[in-house]
Order: sequence, then C-alpha cells, then structure tokens
Amino acid sequence: MSLQEREKVKLLQRVRRLRGQLDAVERLVTADDDCGGQLMLLAAVRGGVNGLMAEILETHIRFHLVDGAKERIAPELAEDLIDLVRAYLK
Repeated sequence: MSLQEREKVKLLQRVRRLRGQLDAVERLVTADDDCGGQLMLLAAVRGGVNGLMAEILETHIRFHLVDGAKERIAPELAEDLIDLVRAYLK
C-alpha cells in the first residue's frame, strides 16, 4: 500500500469517527439531554474537524508544494507553514 493510500485510509477513519460523534450529538439533542453533555461532545467534534483539516492541509503542503510541485518551496518553509497551520487550528 502506497503512502498516499495509507494517508487516505487514515483520513477516512477520521471522517467516520466524526460521523459517529455527530450521530451522538443528534441523539443527545433529540433526547433533550443536558446541555453540558451536548456542549462537551460538540467541542470534541470541533477538535476533530480541526484535526482533520490540519491533516489535509499538511498533506497538501507536503505533496503539492514540496514534493510534486513544478515550483517547489523549501522543506524548511513547508515545516514552518505546517506548524503555523497546526497552531492556528488548535
């Protein structure tokens, strides 16, 4: 299995976890459960979406701006950009 295939599998697993969390949010809202539980689960969903976005951005930077681009950027600049994205999405 290639690196890109493994990355795709990992991303799809994250998406499925997020789907499960959103299904749980729907169940809590439907059941009129306490707001505290709903808010905690929503915070977890937000963190999961931010983490997924960071992974996809990192993959984009690595594969399209460093390795596969016609006009590549320096690897050090790519790492700085990835660090910046991760810090922003926390």
